[in-house]
Amino acid sequence: DTISQKDYEDKIYVADFFFATCPSICPMMATHMLEVQKHFFDRKNVKLLSHTVNPEHDNVEVLKAYSEKVHAIDSVWSFVTGNKEEIYDVAFSGYFVNALKDDIAPGGFLHSEFLILIDKDRRIRGYFDGTSTSETNDLFDAIEILMKEEFVSLKDK
Repeated sequence: DTISQKDYEDKIYVADFFFATCPSICPMMATHMLEVQKHFFDRKNVKLLSHTVNPEHDNVEVLKAYSEKVHAIDSVWSFVTGNKEEIYDVAFSGYFVNALKDDIAPGGFLHSEFLILIDKDRRIRGYFDGTSTSETNDLFDAIEILMKEEFVSLKDK
């Protein structure tokens, strides 16, 4: 399926950057994204979005296999690919994190370890180290706070 910004309209979501053959931080990041999915899977307004930094390898079939490997629920957690330069630009200009090819980095790509919390108005609300269990727990708390903020703003309308 094609994923667009429309799919995340009025949603709280957690974004990250990874690649399917990553030998270093991606497996731990995926484990922590899975924990977020488990914690919030029944909340229709919370989504996960993982961008590959290796679109030449991570095509739709590879991403589907990876999503199955990490036990992603399609309605909650999407994996996206696209034009390499556009992905890198979204990382740098949209999320303010690194994503680029780097021959000396493990697996050949340098990318952020952050799980990035985005509110329903598409504002970045926090960066959480995706390799840290304690920061993932902090992310749970931050999502709960955003959900309460949303509830309060709905009551005010």
